[in-house]
Amino acid sequence: MKIGLIRERKKIGDNRVALTPMQCMEIPRIFKDVLVVVEASPDRCISNEEYINEGVAMQSDMSDCDVLLGIKEVPPEHLIAGKTYLFFSHTKKKQPSNKPLMQALIQKGVRMIDYECLTHADEQRILGFGFYAGIVGAHNGLQAYGKKFNLYILPSAHRLLGYQELLRSYEKIMLPPVKIAVTGSGKVASGILELLHQIGIESVEPADYLTHEYAYPVFTHLKGQHLYARKDDNSYHRDDFHAHPEKYKCLFRQYTYQTDVLMNGIYWEEKIDRLFAKEDVKNNNWRIAVIADVTCDPLGSVPINLDVSTIQSPVYGIDRNSLTMVEPYQPNKQIIDIMAVDNLPNELPRDASHYFGTQLIKFILPELLKPQSDIIQRATICENGHLTEKFGYLSDYAYT
Repeated sequence: MKIGLIRERKKIGDNRVALTPMQCMEIPRIFKDVLVVVEASPDRCISNEEYINEGVAMQSDMSDCDVLLGIKEVPPEHLIAGKTYLFFSHTKKKQPSNKPLMQALIQKGVRMIDYECLTHADEQRILGFGFYAGIVGAHNGLQAYGKKFNLYILPSAHRLLGYQELLRSYEKIMLPPVKIAVTGSGKVASGILELLHQIGIESVEPADYLTHEYAYPVFTHLKGQHLYARKDDNSYHRDDFHAHPEKYKCLFRQYTYQTDVLMNGIYWEEKIDRLFAKEDVKNNNWRIAVIADVTCDPLGSVPINLDVSTIQSPVYGIDRNSLTMVEPYQPNKQIIDIMAVDNLPNELPRDASHYFGTQLIKFILPELLKPQSDIIQRATICENGHLTEKFGYLSDYAYT
């Protein structure tokens, strides 16, 4: 099998990579008769020279590769017919902007294996950048809090060499006795917790968090049973919640009176109750000053997240009275600062890429080499000019 690491060509580029130079050279040592080549790119977080210096072959024509690895969507005109591609296609929810891509995948007979759809048997995702989104999102939230109240200064993650330098930046500051609520139980939440643990913030139980103040910074981790209860009997059953989320109410409002910084890492869809209502922010007891909406669903679980922000300008303010966007970093407690960057891993692209490649080599490449793999099949949106059975619901999106 010949694997090609392709150049990112989406208009709004991405500098992450699926495999680092060392990983490209490691693969043939682990998997016999597997070769990795790289298409030159001026935009990667890892330079062409670094790949070449490690001994990785560069080539401009990728048509002799069996499998092509990217990160973001491949523009339709750059798809090579009949090839197997792995990237984030963003088509499974019928995203309007990617309808031309979906149709091109069909027309060109591409075998599309979507990273987002690669799951274990229990539906847990295998690949993703959520862990580093959590790390950077937590950092950005703490950075915003310090800047808002002029308490301390933290550097932006994208200006640092990597995660270890980011951690060292906390050695130079003293965090105030801030109370942080972390929501979620997936990879995003794991990344948030990773940073908070590494910088020495104490964890407290939700019940204590609601009733105590502390002389040092603390966080509490709110998962399903802390966040949701059935509307009829106040119980929580994980499988029932995932099957019938509309039958559950959200319990987070009580935490809005005890929290300074919310770091949101929950998965959200329309049937799931939001963490709070827009009008809740007008309550006199509202305390949250900064929200790091790491999962970043505008108008979603955080209803006052009105728009996506950027790495260069990561925070905007929301006036609690008018519910309109205003300038951030005002010490006025009537302004809530929102961090809603949707490409957070790009702030630590080298670390995030290494992490992604490690999971790819460990869990996905062995499956690709099998004659038949349930993991690969579950993630295959289309092949040979047709949607797979699992993704048949995309027919009106893919064919018309």
